[in-house]
Amino acid sequence: MHRPLNKLRARVFPDHWSLLFGQIAFYSFVVIALSGVVLMVYYDPSVEHVVYDGPYAPLRGVPMSRALDSTLELSFEVRGGLLARQVHHWATLLMVASITLHLLRLFFTGAFRRPRRLTWFVVFGLMVTMLGAALTGTSLPDDLASGMSLAVLDGVLKATPFVGTALSELLFGGQFPGNVIAWFYPLHVYVLPAVLVILFVAAAVLALKHQPAQYPGPGRTENNVVGHRGTVAAVKSAGLFCFVVAISLFMAATATINPIWLYGPADPANASAGVGPAWYLAFLDGSLRIAPGWEFVLWGRTFTVAILLPVAICTLFLALVAVYPFLEERLTGDRRDHHLLERPRNNPTRTGIGVAGITFYGVLWAAASADTMAILFHLSVNALLHAFQVLLILGPPAAFVVTRRICLGLQDHDLELATVGMETGQILRMPTGEYVEKHRPLDAYRRWELAGNRPATALPAPRAKEPQA
Repeated sequence: MHRPLNKLRARVFPDHWSLLFGQIAFYSFVVIALSGVVLMVYYDPSVEHVVYDGPYAPLRGVPMSRALDSTLELSFEVRGGLLARQVHHWATLLMVASITLHLLRLFFTGAFRRPRRLTWFVVFGLMVTMLGAALTGTSLPDDLASGMSLAVLDGVLKATPFVGTALSELLFGGQFPGNVIAWFYPLHVYVLPAVLVILFVAAAVLALKHQPAQYPGPGRTENNVVGHRGTVAAVKSAGLFCFVVAISLFMAATATINPIWLYGPADPANASAGVGPAWYLAFLDGSLRIAPGWEFVLWGRTFTVAILLPVAICTLFLALVAVYPFLEERLTGDRRDHHLLERPRNNPTRTGIGVAGITFYGVLWAAASADTMAILFHLSVNALLHAFQVLLILGPPAAFVVTRRICLGLQDHDLELATVGMETGQILRMPTGEYVEKHRPLDAYRRWELAGNRPATALPAPRAKEPQA
């Protein structure tokens, strides 16, 4: 039920640890924005070539773009510059991880159902927009690692039938590598952050309008929310913000990330072994690695399956994730409003689908490091890629079946526990000579939770206490 904003202080907000992922994502974005403002002061988005003459000796005298030169200057000559860069990078990883976990929580608990379907689209939009912001941001230093990523992007674009060459020329301003920073810098600094702000505001408005769904319990409804008042929730939220800032600063001060000085300037003719995409984009690289190298000629043009198939599959996967709330509603015919969350085990089909999707993503993600795995474990790269191809086909269906069976087994166990009670380990002898184990009845809330959220009155009564021997 919608309540006016002036009653926020008296409003009760659900208090559960899984609801914190969205707040962590927003506070990470605040850290990203503040550190990004510092970086904007010193960064020069120019591909004009200069000769490096800074304090880092291994690169002294090396020609590079002004973008890389200014980034190196920021890292080695500006007080606190390297800390700002690393805070920006670590907070980005923290935000992507928290958004991903938030999306998984919405999925496995059924929090995307009516009337909160729009919340699912907002969170999915946050994830996709953040991936775009991360991709454009990692390309701005114009180092060798970012140049390799842009080379892959250029290859994918040029392999797109009919419009690929035109798209590549438009993005890179002519022949690769061109001046892609002229496109990526305004996108990364102005456009995508503005979109993220709009999506965060939309998520907050939807949360105030519909109230976050809460975990079930006796008597819990939309109007009977268990949690903290607005003032207490605000204080706890402020503490969480301080915690996110502290973690970001600690990681930035103790762990080096993206050491661009080790890679040197971008060069289309060179590549660096052991450098791969960021973990959140690794599934795209993995799809390119395990795709079969098939080609066919049609209408006088050569079509490369090794590029088209991964792009099509990854696009379809993301599209299915985006529209899943509508698909489930259409297939199940459930158009009711839901204000209580579900335990994943109580919806085996949905949980199986989710684990199958995670398996699909995980196989692609692991395939991105096939070369590194082959070196570490002394295996054949081709053998590993063939294994990943088999896992990509057989893994998701197997994960669905196994997960569904586990959920059904857990349901049976929970129902038995709610009906019979908790085992105590005490063995009693009945007057007939039979030996039975004594059970302790569960409280009403625990029985409610274990029996699939059905009212306690609908459950069989707990077994009477066994007579003493």
